[in-house]
Amino acid sequence: MEELILFGMCFILVFIIYEIFVVNVTKMRRKKGNYKKEPLEITYLKTKYHLNMKKVNYNQLLQIVAIVSSFDIALAVSIINRLDGILLELVGGFFILIIIILISYHLVYLFYKKKGMINNE
Repeated sequence: MEELILFGMCFILVFIIYEIFVVNVTKMRRKKGNYKKEPLEITYLKTKYHLNMKKVNYNQLLQIVAIVSSFDIALAVSIINRLDGILLELVGGFFILIIIILISYHLVYLFYKKKGMINNE
């Protein structure tokens, strides 16, 4: 039960921070006409998986990225919390986080592929 509370609190905290510092800033930039700066996660989806930005609702994509990133970090914190030793937590946490991020953004790609929002390769 304690781990579930840790996961939930971490998820909510990261989501709020992500909404304030990434989503809202990106929306304000787009309102001002600055389309060049966008979150790294969206750039990754566009370059690796050829996400068609003409078909995608950008605000929905920002929300999906915020939820996925928050889930990734909360899951990594929950897993790392079970490890013993600071060195194991640091090294293991780095690799765990990378693996979780790669898997979760591949799932986002599959979601958009099912909706037909991926450019043909």
